[in-house]
Amino acid sequence: MKNVLASAGLVAIGALAAQNIHAQSGPGELFSGGDNKPWSVSGTLRGFYDDNYTTSPSGTNRLSSFGFEVKPSAALKFETPTTTLKASYFMDMRYYDDRVVNRADYSHDFELYWRQKWDERFITELSDTFVIAQEPELLNPNDVTSPLRADGNNLRNTAAVNMTAKANDELTFVLGYANTLFSYDQDYNSLTAAQKLAGSVSRSGALDRVDQSATLTGRYSIDRQSTAVLGYQFEDVGYTSEEILVKTGSANYKASIRDNHSHYAFTGLDHFFTPDLSASLRVGIQATEYYNDSASTGSFGPYVDLSSTWKYREDGALTLGFSHRRTQTDLIGNTTTQVTSLSNLSLDQDVSTFYLNFSQKITPKLTATLNGQFQSANLKGGLVGNDTEQFSTLGLNLTYEFSRFLRGDLGYNYDDLNSNVAVSPGQTRSYDRNRVYVGITASY
Repeated sequence: MKNVLASAGLVAIGALAAQNIHAQSGPGELFSGGDNKPWSVSGTLRGFYDDNYTTSPSGTNRLSSFGFEVKPSAALKFETPTTTLKASYFMDMRYYDDRVVNRADYSHDFELYWRQKWDERFITELSDTFVIAQEPELLNPNDVTSPLRADGNNLRNTAAVNMTAKANDELTFVLGYANTLFSYDQDYNSLTAAQKLAGSVSRSGALDRVDQSATLTGRYSIDRQSTAVLGYQFEDVGYTSEEILVKTGSANYKASIRDNHSHYAFTGLDHFFTPDLSASLRVGIQATEYYNDSASTGSFGPYVDLSSTWKYREDGALTLGFSHRRTQTDLIGNTTTQVTSLSNLSLDQDVSTFYLNFSQKITPKLTATLNGQFQSANLKGGLVGNDTEQFSTLGLNLTYEFSRFLRGDLGYNYDDLNSNVAVSPGQTRSYDRNRVYVGITASY
């Protein structure tokens, strides 16, 4: 991570657009200043219990702890008829009473968004998201490449630019570029002598990378309810660690052996069934080539992204979605250790993800939310070829508004990893995790 941090600022300055083909309209409403003020501030204080904060395999070294969480945040916004500029920051400190050393985890999230409407035909959007975190859902918010918690200051920076040009009343083109940098704190020098002797690969060696994509999309308005979509995306993934993943005896191969690029061709439709019910579909193909790995023949498969939102009443909404694509993995062979031949190297995974978001106001002051995600991964290549992992997350929350500036919340989060990948004889890396919390938030 240390070698990459210096370039994070340059990546942030670089332009960017949505990596997700489905999100062609730009970053959108990432954050809000609240009301008509150009700024807002808030602070959250919570108490929690976590029954497996190390995400350890079931039946082994599970560690549980009570603790408390402090989360301050601030946001700014500036808007004119042609310009929108927004910025936000939050810090999350979680203190674990059970720990002897490093009792506190610190997460940071910086957001920046700019939109400029030059005239009736041309719009430019830029955004940047800079995250330092430990939890997998923060480091990989879309497809979870590593379902395990990662100690330390792990970095994800996503920068994007979208340029929209309206050819006529029916036809619009969107050109976008995205750049995401991943940099994990644990590198080879952080491993113990026993881990190095066993050939362990660090988080940095397995996951540090730069993911770039360029997308061109055409959108044709069929009528007021329907828009047809046709597009192409090129994605390049370059691993940045100098760590060795493959030792054949005659040659050593660094992390760049897993470099790859993908071509996506897709079509789709955005449709409003009613003003309160909409759906969006993208279907296509993804062709991936691992150009540094002579043992790989590449891959060819489907790409799918489907979502639907139903605002069934003024104070209630439901979103359902499904996606399928090929993406990266933290596994090297059958575990996270070096392998002895290119044919034993794990390349990536096919991931199918189902998700839902539900919100309902029960009373004028009490709101319930439910968020869930199920990810099924079919691992490709090497010793884990055709092995599977299913990762599920569920979040339940009740929020009560005491006043305009003060609210309380009560919640429960559940994570479950069901894996047939063995990390030791008779032991897979499957685990489950339960978290409950209660807290209060003041905002202005």
